[in-house]
Amino acid sequence: MVLCDRPVIEVCPVQWAAMEDRSVLQWDKDDCADAGLVKFDLLGLGMLTALDHALQIVAEHHGQRFELRTLPQEDEAVYDMLCEGDSVGVFQVESRAQISTLPRLRPRCFYDLVVEVALIRPGPIQGGSVHPYIRRRNKEEEVTFLHPRLEKSLGRTLGIPLFQEQLMQMVVDVADFTPAQADQLRRAMGSKRSTQKMLDLSDALFEGMARHGIVGRTPTRSTASCWPSPTTASPSPTRTPSRTWCTRAPT
Repeated sequence: MVLCDRPVIEVCPVQWAAMEDRSVLQWDKDDCADAGLVKFDLLGLGMLTALDHALQIVAEHHGQRFELRTLPQEDEAVYDMLCEGDSVGVFQVESRAQISTLPRLRPRCFYDLVVEVALIRPGPIQGGSVHPYIRRRNKEEEVTFLHPRLEKSLGRTLGIPLFQEQLMQMVVDVADFTPAQADQLRRAMGSKRSTQKMLDLSDALFEGMARHGIVGRTPTRSTASCWPSPTTASPSPTRTPSRTWCTRAPT
């Protein structure tokens, strides 16, 4: 759903949808964002109905009336149950991967659950964030940061990147990106057409990092497909960016 300060038809083209009496925009979500339209994703979740029924049963049988916003978030018995991996039927933490991770992470507060849900997603799993975070959480590994300027963005997650908002704060801190540029990078990294979009931002990224003493190593054959370092020529725009290896310049 999108909101506009005037009839939407005056801002972007619309068309009738397959569903009767339903119209849709002809632009994708990125185009809508570029035009300044406010977009909301509305999800119809059956679990919300189940929760509503549960609250009614609690009120009927125990005389305690709760709403979702008034449910206590720090119920020790709930966290004891989750630490045992007893979460079948518990929304967001009922998958096999979540059930196997809960006893290792041992959540004891609401933010621990936020991290738990964020960990078991394609990005952190493919990026190798799960096991390092758990080791640091359990004090089996020292909390370190690749650069002191990353402590502000990664401090709460023990030096491990988990959230998109952390990416935005990282490039603001280490590359002097504006919030608008940081959001452009976030959108580019989440886009199927991301290669060229990220390359378009690479010069500003490396120039900003260089101002803080962060410079790229000379590319080797294994890193030939990476974003260009500030001291090397730009690669072909058809190459796929993977990861950038950076070091802090010696003082």
